[in-house]
Amino acid sequence: MKLYDLILRNKNLVYVDALTDTSYGVNEFHQSITVDDRKAVVFLYTDNRIGSVEVFLNFLQSRFTVTLLSPQLDIQFKLELEQAYQPYYIYDPSRAVIDGFELYEASSRIQLFKNLSEPDYPVHEQIKLLLSTSGTTGSPKFVKLSDENLVQNAYSILEFLPILSTDVTPLNVPIIFVYGLSIFTSNCIAGGKMICTNRDILQQDFWADFDHYACTSIGGVPYVYEMLNRIGFFKKEYPSLRYMTQTGGILNHTLVQVLAEHGKRQQTQFFVMYGQTEAAGRMAYLPPDDLFTKNTSIGIPIKNGSFEIDADSSELIYLGPNIFGGYARKLEDLATFQQSERLQTGDIGRKDEDGYYYITGRIKRIVKLFGTRMNLDEVELILKNAMGGETFVCMGIEDKSILVLHLNEELAPEQVKRILKEKLNVHPSMVKVKFVESVPLTPNGKIDYGTAIQLID
Repeated sequence: MKLYDLILRNKNLVYVDALTDTSYGVNEFHQSITVDDRKAVVFLYTDNRIGSVEVFLNFLQSRFTVTLLSPQLDIQFKLELEQAYQPYYIYDPSRAVIDGFELYEASSRIQLFKNLSEPDYPVHEQIKLLLSTSGTTGSPKFVKLSDENLVQNAYSILEFLPILSTDVTPLNVPIIFVYGLSIFTSNCIAGGKMICTNRDILQQDFWADFDHYACTSIGGVPYVYEMLNRIGFFKKEYPSLRYMTQTGGILNHTLVQVLAEHGKRQQTQFFVMYGQTEAAGRMAYLPPDDLFTKNTSIGIPIKNGSFEIDADSSELIYLGPNIFGGYARKLEDLATFQQSERLQTGDIGRKDEDGYYYITGRIKRIVKLFGTRMNLDEVELILKNAMGGETFVCMGIEDKSILVLHLNEELAPEQVKRILKEKLNVHPSMVKVKFVESVPLTPNGKIDYGTAIQLID
């Protein structure tokens, strides 16, 4: 069964516009806009508001190949991507005019842009979704995902997440990213209300909505939970909250302890998950009961998935039915869909005696300091654990030194240098420490290392 059919079958499903407090049943978005139905590409510059959700659902039920893109992309990036992939329709409320397109009233609520020419190019029938792994750079490289990829991913999540038909899920993670998309799809299939909102999880308005709608879950990357801890979230009570999910990195020991205590006190569950866009979302999860004893682990493979570790490089290899059908770097690449049996994750991994897997770093996050290999993800975790859960961002500078950014104005640079000398035998002269008021983030909440490195003096 196709993903959209599974969503439509959920008669409990309601979409709520958090801005107007208006609710829409799943049937109200069924063919609620009028479009041609053909195998071509559409570009949807979507956020998590109700209009974007309605447009996405309508194209999900069609033959079109849907491309989810950030509405915050630079206009020049947008134009270059549109030139390269010749979309038949474009959804972009931020623009009034697009050269080569006419404004098209798809419904009383939704306006699209329709290509004035007839795009003529082959698109493989299996390509349902195109997702970018870059987020903000406007890279023409997309991950090709099939409907079956998306269904397999959603089914695997439903095997371990305690999603109920009465759940109220806030869309606080952008659906243009595979983590947010997996939250959306799995809860659309089995959940209840979806709160469509663009409000940030660190803003007071989000938590006012959270209370108002009695939301039952939240999702975030480690940085989000670090910030929530800083503002005292885990000391407050949210009676409706049943579980939290996290992906995108390793939690520090202090935060794990806070989460474990919060879970006991508030009867909440915390699910650490591991995934990549190329796997349509999830590849592994850590059961909540193992959070304290296996707190740096990504856990065990999802149902129907498995891992191998390359004997030479220690790279983690994933095997499963949710693996993508290759990359699209140009229009001609849409003619093929070649699903691989193996996915090279780019992560360095290990397995313990109980069968739990651990990520010790990214292959690309390895630097050599005067010939000594240094894992920057590991350096960050060491500092976080040694400094009571403080936020640190570490980068290599031309393989000669390590730049450490932090958010604590009272923290002396000597403390950081001393820890790295004691733990890793890094000479203090090889460490640069800098206080910053905020850390640059990608739209999905992860550390934006490419921008962060520019903060060096």
